[in-house]
Amino acid sequence: SRSVSSESTLSPLFCTLTRTTEPSFNMATYNTSDFRKGLKVEIDGEPYLMTDMQFVKPGKGNAFYKCRMKNLVRGTSLDRTYKGGDSLQSADVETTDVSFLYRQGEDYVFMHQETFEQYEVTKAVAGDIWKYLKDGMVCTMTLYNGNAIIVEAPNQVELEVIDCAPGAKGDTATNVTKPAKLETEAEFIVPGFIKVGNVIKVDTRTGEYV
Repeated sequence: SRSVSSESTLSPLFCTLTRTTEPSFNMATYNTSDFRKGLKVEIDGEPYLMTDMQFVKPGKGNAFYKCRMKNLVRGTSLDRTYKGGDSLQSADVETTDVSFLYRQGEDYVFMHQETFEQYEVTKAVAGDIWKYLKDGMVCTMTLYNGNAIIVEAPNQVELEVIDCAPGAKGDTATNVTKPAKLETEAEFIVPGFIKVGNVIKVDTRTGEYV
């Protein structure tokens, strides 16, 4: 099959993608009776996650639906109210596993684990993931209309210490800490007894030594 280069028209935050299949445009529509927490919908051309939904039936007047939405691109939230019979279009959002291949300037190139499609992700989308990335590392990528909007490293990663101040001999206390540079060139706070060459475990959600 031939490759078709697809550029995002949504935001400079999105990555570019080399596709080997044609996108599908048969998107579902959700009526208010379908509204529930966890629904992924499209509002004003952007993907949102319905994080809360309340059905309100006042003593007088028509019932309505109070919804809180989280923008999956920017992380911001908004509140919307819908009356019975309103509808929202579903968002073409999927989560998949990708492996990290290499850096290209300030961008990061990942490959789909099954289709081998490659995704060039901008620094803005990648965020702080560079602190944890190793060649071949399997990460979780969230796609919207075939474009990466979120890339997440595994919850915990093991990285080698390449530079740090020497610890005191025999010091095994964990309440004494110091900065250490790891193989990704990122610095983390580690216990004082850690030395160059040690492989440590870091929680990518907090950036803390485990």
